[in-house]
Amino acid sequence: MTTQSVTIIDGGMGRELAKRGAPFRQPEWSALAMIEAPETVRDVHRAFLQAGASVITTNSYALVPFHIGQERFEANAQDLAVSAGQMARAAVELEGNTARVAGSIPPLFGSYRADLFDAEHVEDIATPLIQGLSPYIDLWLIETQSLIAESLATRQLIQTLDKEDKPVWVSFTLEDDENLDVPRLRSGETVAEAITALADANVASILFNCCQPEVIDAALAVAKDTLADKGANTIQLGAYANAFPPQTKEATANDGLDEVRDDLTPPTYLNWATQWQTQGASLIGGCCGIGPEHIEVLSQHFAANAR
Repeated sequence: MTTQSVTIIDGGMGRELAKRGAPFRQPEWSALAMIEAPETVRDVHRAFLQAGASVITTNSYALVPFHIGQERFEANAQDLAVSAGQMARAAVELEGNTARVAGSIPPLFGSYRADLFDAEHVEDIATPLIQGLSPYIDLWLIETQSLIAESLATRQLIQTLDKEDKPVWVSFTLEDDENLDVPRLRSGETVAEAITALADANVASILFNCCQPEVIDAALAVAKDTLADKGANTIQLGAYANAFPPQTKEATANDGLDEVRDDLTPPTYLNWATQWQTQGASLIGGCCGIGPEHIEVLSQHFAANAR
């Protein structure tokens, strides 16, 4: 079987910040380090680069009102996005490599909360992030998307604001239930519906993230078949799972620090990653709880087995 060569993405930022003693609490989450200790963010980026990541993601995931509050967002969001871009770019320059920086555009109304989507406020929230990040990044990553409508609205806004027309990756989060009839987003929409919608939206890549590794394999299989049916085989597929126990679609993702599974060791995570590769994934990394030690094992394996 011919498999895709793999580009290694970094892992989760929040847990690494906490491990390094960075200021870290709810509801600000990883944004607190961006506010109070941006150099720690830079150092976490460097750790992932040293582990072999060739794409690192800006620490802009929590720079939304859901995490930092409306007042702070209105006053500081764009400046914090600038700092997030600068820290990622500084890490690449200090490591002296050619890694790309992905500008993270998060779920604008809260992780897993498809029910909170408000089309009228997409522009208000996403614009300062896009404008702040744009000078420092190589591509956009619209990540942890729970529903189709938000991903399309954010993608359209980027197309309007980014005059350089950087590549856009969109990553969906899946329902953590292996027993569903078909793989679904946390909104209940099917993966097939999401892929069909995004295939016509001029995106470079479609990924799945912030869900259990057990549910990603089936989603990739559907995505691969759907893209083939659409004649959109130039769109890359990817995956970066989290290390959480199953999270229901009712989860708020901001009530506390979730426990991390003990069984997702670096070798175990690699087993999942190799399965994703056979399903057509060529972009593989990690989300919450997946650290530099996991990324190092992925990087070494896929480099040794490159074709």
